[in-house]
Amino acid sequence: MTRPSDPGASGPQLIAYADRLGGNVAALGELLDGPFAGVFDGVHLLPFYDPYDGADAGFDPRDHTSVDARLGTWDDVRGLSQGRAVMADVIVNHVSAESAQFADVRAHGDASPFARMFLTMSSVFPDGATEDELARIYRPRPGLPFTAMTLGGRRRLVWTTFTADQVDIDIREPAAWDYIASVIDALTSAGVTMLRLDAVGYAGKEAGTDCFMTPSSYALVDRISQYAHARGAQVLVEVHGHYRQQVEIARTVDLVYDFALPPLVLHALTAADLAPLDAWLDARPSNVVTVLDTHDGIGVIDVGASEAEGPGLLAPEHIDALVERIHDNSGGTSRLATGAAASNVDLYQVNCTFYDALGRDDRRYLLARLVQLFVPGIPQVYYVGLLAGANDMALLEATGVGRDVNRHHYTAQEVRTATARPVVAAQVAAIRLRNEHPAFRGAFSRSTDGTRAELRWVAGEHRVELSFDARDATFEVRTWAGEASEVVLSHDALG
Repeated sequence: MTRPSDPGASGPQLIAYADRLGGNVAALGELLDGPFAGVFDGVHLLPFYDPYDGADAGFDPRDHTSVDARLGTWDDVRGLSQGRAVMADVIVNHVSAESAQFADVRAHGDASPFARMFLTMSSVFPDGATEDELARIYRPRPGLPFTAMTLGGRRRLVWTTFTADQVDIDIREPAAWDYIASVIDALTSAGVTMLRLDAVGYAGKEAGTDCFMTPSSYALVDRISQYAHARGAQVLVEVHGHYRQQVEIARTVDLVYDFALPPLVLHALTAADLAPLDAWLDARPSNVVTVLDTHDGIGVIDVGASEAEGPGLLAPEHIDALVERIHDNSGGTSRLATGAAASNVDLYQVNCTFYDALGRDDRRYLLARLVQLFVPGIPQVYYVGLLAGANDMALLEATGVGRDVNRHHYTAQEVRTATARPVVAAQVAAIRLRNEHPAFRGAFSRSTDGTRAELRWVAGEHRVELSFDARDATFEVRTWAGEASEVVLSHDALG
């Protein structure tokens, strides 16, 4: 395995779909250079490939090496990278069932030059599989990971981890690696310096395992990392799982997500219990990207127990209570978007905006963001979260896709209206502080006493500190330059 490269000092990043915030890649850049100038150090540009609006909001690319013309060109992506870091997704587990490669396999079966690039059940289980072997396969969604399709006139069970529109590739095959390398080349040539490996945990299927984060998966991450490093890019691994698994993965890669942080912050601010969050801050790796919400749901598996790894960061009864509080706080809308209530379901996530998960309580919401900004790591802020968005029930009703409650399409007027709200303005000010204050390039420390906590950064004469009480969500952000101090943000900012 390659050792992690130093992520260095990196400021906050925005996570956004180009079509849902701005309208296209160039317009998103105009927002970052205009109303949000100086706020973000980078942007995670969610899938902009052809097509960006497929069955899974761009995570099922027909052509992973081309920009959807409706969003722009590679020159637009290159322009976005001027003066900021750009992260983009490398979808390593699957491609669209409508891709040119798979279309050729559909037509010609084993005679296609791409036949071995795609996984069928027999690719992993050439002698067949027992009931125990099939039941052991780790699944993000209900049912078995196979779809019956006709390939060259022969009926086959094609491996489809997520949906029938997303066909898994066989990472053992040279054609699959050539495909992945071509994607990385296209991205890095356009100025992308951070590669997010989407669903990489599912990519390494091995008989006799649960087919999740197998040795093959680790080997693929290592191979991609070496290839990316040679092209000046870092790698972020996206894996939901037991916290010990995240700690282990972090030792061998550039960056991992701190997916445990969102449910622990929600628990802390809704149950007035800082102990689980405090314990995690002692155990978590340092090379992390922090989030509260993303284009996916709020993970609960990341704080739960595992049969193999043992107890989780939250007890089962606390997780159950947290999920119910989210449903209650959202007025039941998250329940309609989660699990069997909606298609594209995830067994380990609650589909809800973070703002609704906290009952649209501006004070608690701003405090949650401050905690994210103050804990070590590279903070990423999702565009709906940035604008304190509520669950989009109209979009959910239109698509039936649970995650769409947190994927609103913002008009230019909606952005202007949202940024005028006190909670959004205060959030932008806090992100700007995180991006610009020199203390955040220093050393982090913290102290906890019951429901109260202090999170602080110190660099020379510069100091910044967040003090808060989880019971009533009162908080204060104070800065120091030598002996002079100033309160720059508090709960009073929200009236």
